[in-house]
Amino acid sequence: MTTPTPSAKTRMHALFPNPQRTDNPEQHREYIRYLAQQMRPMIHALMLVAVLAYVTATGAATVFSASPLSLSLRLTPLLPLFLVAAAVRRVQQPRLLSLLTLLCVLLLEIGINLNGIGRVQGQPWVMPGLLLPVASSVVWLEAWDFAIAMALCAFGPLPMLLLRTGNGVHVVQYVVYMAIAIALSAVLRGFMARTLFEQYRLERQLREQANTDGLTGLLRRNRFLELARLALHDICREHKPVCMLFLDADHFKQLNDDHGHAAGDAALIALAATLRAQMRQTDLIGRIGGEEFAILLPGLNLQQAAQRAEQLRRAVHAIRRPDGVLTVSIGIAECNYPGEAIETLLAHADKAMRQAKNGGRDRIVSA
Repeated sequence: MTTPTPSAKTRMHALFPNPQRTDNPEQHREYIRYLAQQMRPMIHALMLVAVLAYVTATGAATVFSASPLSLSLRLTPLLPLFLVAAAVRRVQQPRLLSLLTLLCVLLLEIGINLNGIGRVQGQPWVMPGLLLPVASSVVWLEAWDFAIAMALCAFGPLPMLLLRTGNGVHVVQYVVYMAIAIALSAVLRGFMARTLFEQYRLERQLREQANTDGLTGLLRRNRFLELARLALHDICREHKPVCMLFLDADHFKQLNDDHGHAAGDAALIALAATLRAQMRQTDLIGRIGGEEFAILLPGLNLQQAAQRAEQLRRAVHAIRRPDGVLTVSIGIAECNYPGEAIETLLAHADKAMRQAKNGGRDRIVSA
């Protein structure tokens, strides 16, 4: 039995995978923001090189060849180029970064035409137009800006070529060389995109491992507090209520001692899954300690949070442990004033939870 030969389309897809295609729009935006952050210093450096190269080429053209256009006119794109390069350093939005980079390419194409119109036929004034696709191939964030850039590079020098006298051979030569340059640019961009996506994926995986509890899949304590602190600041600024739940699995040490840590891990995994299933999209949940969990409930006052806690307490009863039913003790604390520290709110909920423990377990106490 022979192995089927992969098609050319399959081979090309393996060579140039499209890492930006994803069913998760937020993940796509996160990846583009990551690319913009990584690319911005290189884009800024390339723009400065472009400014220097433009000055050098224009000066050399003035020395070695006459032009019907004045030097001041041919230097017109220089100031906009410098301003665009300066603006790139402060840009944070990926789309604006792409637009500024496209504007830089457009200004360079205008400069190429200004320096090339009226030159003697056969002189290589069109060569900078052939270098632009390759030089800029690795800085484009998405397919749309790459396509527009290649179109600008391809059609930019055409006015200069069409205004020159001749039989059109130089236009045909230009088209052939530009096609080769754009093909080379696509290859470079494909490999660059693949490398950056692998780097992004690895960094994201490392961040998730650092921020996420490996057993339950919930946030670790430090990451939970970090995100909860930001959320609490936004909620207080909007003058909305917010509560914290602190949960502790009852008699958990006895479960580990009598039935082993494997049984304890299974109970924690089931408990985390139950808590996650009961959460809203805006809720924040983390594993604070061994069998302790914290939940931030934005938009809920103390009475509403108590109702949610009761739902959680009853849902946990569905989890079976080798010696019976799993139960939890829950403490509730409401943010009392704007600017209250997340650590203070968590401590109040923790204190209420311990009162629930002392009161007999499997119950809810409000701070």
